Amino acid sequence: MPGTLAFDPHVPSVGSGLRSGARLVICAAVPWYLCLWWGTSTAPVPAALPAVLILREDVYAAPRLAWERLLGVFAGVVLSTLLLGRLPASSLSFLAVLVFGCAGMYLLGRPGSPNQQVLITALMIYATALPGYPWARLAETLVGIAVVVLLGPLLWPPDPYRSAAEGLDAYRAGIVRLLDAVAGRLARGGPPAAPDPLPEGARLWLRPPACRAAFDRAAHRRRTRTPPQGLDGRLELAARSAVTLQCFTQELQVRARGPAPDRSAAPAPDPALRDIAPLVRSTALALDAALRGEEFAAELDRARGLDLAHRSAHPTRHDAVLRAGLHLTHEALGDHLAARC
Repeated sequence: MPGTLAFDPHVPSVGSGLRSGARLVICAAVPWYLCLWWGTSTAPVPAALPAVLILREDVYAAPRLAWERLLGVFAGVVLSTLLLGRLPASSLSFLAVLVFGCAGMYLLGRPGSPNQQVLITALMIYATALPGYPWARLAETLVGIAVVVLLGPLLWPPDPYRSAAEGLDAYRAGIVRLLDAVAGRLARGGPPAAPDPLPEGARLWLRPPACRAAFDRAAHRRRTRTPPQGLDGRLELAARSAVTLQCFTQELQVRARGPAPDRSAAPAPDPALRDIAPLVRSTALALDAALRGEEFAAELDRARGLDLAHRSAHPTRHDAVLRAGLHLTHEALGDHLAARC
């Protein structure tokens, strides 16, 4: 008898959210009070902004983001100071700040990601025509960045291995839900269910590569720490299955719409689609168990048997294409099983 699919949708950890919030509050408050003590201004908002703008769950990305922000602030300060020193406040000076700020934004940015901080700083200084404000803003930004870079990694540092495991579990729950919905509708003779439209649906397929990348970064940075047993292999399986099952679901949609000349009418019943439902469900059960780290050899054997039965009943080339994604998923499961032995 087939097993029962488990549906435990991934819910972000409340504790993780509280830690991230507390880290942000501390990294914003500390530079604020440092600048008040230093006397840069009575309301050093720029000192608190780096915590909001560059602090991420991956705290190791902060130095790169901090450098980009500091470079943008410095360029904006120099640009606005030079222009306002030569042009009186007018529509012409505003246009000059806007044009040169946009130019600096693209010159100092990365391909496809302009450094917006150049233009933002230039406009803020233009709107706050107070003596000493530009350099106070630069100093406060520098204090805020230093606190984020030095203090952020020390406050409840995130565990990339745990993040990769949570992302893997979210993918497992999502793909099992999807395959169960597909199998149920095919068994009832209806069109297959599909992932949500982009970009929501794409997140299911993009999550395994992102988890794999997080794991690899953790393994590179934490050479003295041993990753959770079996996580590496399960992440590899998830990445492979995301490719094969995405192909399968796309082929299902093409097949369900029927031949191109008849798409204006309701598609005729397709026996191959109806008969593939048990194969989809069995594949989901095997993949679910494998991604959990549990035994799945028996369910994989059953899925392979259903694959052979479907091949015997529906031997055409189009039916082989329909099964290809599931067959490749079985191959990935087989390789994962062999690596565990």
